[in-house]
Amino acid sequence: MAINPSIKVKRYFEDVEVGEEIPPLVKPPVTHLQLVRYAGASGDFNPLHTDPKVGEEIGTGGIIAHGMLIMGFVGQLLSDYVGPEALRKFGVRFKGMTRLGDVITCTGKITEKYEENGEGRIAGKVQAVDQNGDVKVAGTFVAALPKRN
Repeated sequence: MAINPSIKVKRYFEDVEVGEEIPPLVKPPVTHLQLVRYAGASGDFNPLHTDPKVGEEIGTGGIIAHGMLIMGFVGQLLSDYVGPEALRKFGVRFKGMTRLGDVITCTGKITEKYEENGEGRIAGKVQAVDQNGDVKVAGTFVAALPKRN
């Protein structure tokens, strides 16, 4: 189960400030079963994500998680914060390999507030790091929030 201390409340454009941090989302340790399930759900059956021998043979030191799974964790952070309907743009760069047992913490920060196409929009930076602080993905997002008026 993911740990996210934020209470799910509707966020309004007027209530969000530049510099505000998104409450972190901490995922439990990555497991082999989780990666096998993700392979089935995503259709990405690259054995690097499920077969420890393959990782040893190619020099990664074993199984590594799907990058898109880690991106999905960051997507969950954003969805929890603004709601899935609010996202207008979301993208990341993959920065490092995630290994079995890694605990991933997703964080974000609001960097901009503006209006576009009649919507109150916020933009920000997001990232996912492991228990050692090593960045796994880093990216940006834009979301539209409802206005109080």
